[in-house]
Amino acid sequence: MKIHDFKRKKDEQQKISMITCYDYPSACIVAESNIDCVLVGDSVAMAVHGHETTVTATMEMMILHTQAVARGLNQQFLISDLPFLCHKSSLSHTVENVKRLLQAGAQAVKIEGADADTCQTISHLVNAGVPVIGHIGLTPQSIHQLGGFKIQGKNQEQAEQLLQQAHQLEAAGCFALVIECVPQQLALTITESLSIPTIGIGAGFHTDGQVLVWHDMLGLQTEFNPKFVKRYLQGKELLLGALNAYAQQVQQVNFPTAEHSF
Repeated sequence: MKIHDFKRKKDEQQKISMITCYDYPSACIVAESNIDCVLVGDSVAMAVHGHETTVTATMEMMILHTQAVARGLNQQFLISDLPFLCHKSSLSHTVENVKRLLQAGAQAVKIEGADADTCQTISHLVNAGVPVIGHIGLTPQSIHQLGGFKIQGKNQEQAEQLLQQAHQLEAAGCFALVIECVPQQLALTITESLSIPTIGIGAGFHTDGQVLVWHDMLGLQTEFNPKFVKRYLQGKELLLGALNAYAQQVQQVNFPTAEHSF
């Protein structure tokens, strides 16, 4: 998938599928799938490194995982998250951070928020030739300001603000927009008002595409159970079964057999 396919799919009313990915073996599996695009999300801080929020993600962390995923993909479009505050200290520092992510293998960056400074930064990056995808609604990097993982845009004032942010990001040059944890009617309103595609997570089925976290979709973690997640595999149960079968065979001297020995 190429960047122009995002707009084409919206125009042709073809849904876009996106999955997060954080390592080479997983990327190799995604490479053989029908998934359209991959996000190396700053959710790696939680899903892989065990932190409670995405705020702890660093540039070094994002570069390492972007490099690993890029090595495994061959056809999917690869987007990497710009981590917490990495676009806020100075424009030159932001450009350097984005440069490092693209040199690590990303084909685009995702930036959270839509304040005036962020939109100006996005516009500068786009003019410099960097594809940028925006992110509004529940923005996990602002979790402390938002007061937790809560649905956004539930009242009229918030809804109007999110709609305005969506248009500001489109005007800044974003080629697509992630909408997270908003009422589906608001997601529909935003989607229909934009010429760029929307990618929803916890935003209903009216968006132009969907994104899920790898570990959630495969059922590899069961502690965090948001309403919008659908498990397509009971991964944790399958892995536990395999591990326990291995442990039992070792204890009973059923492995290794002659077949597995030199």
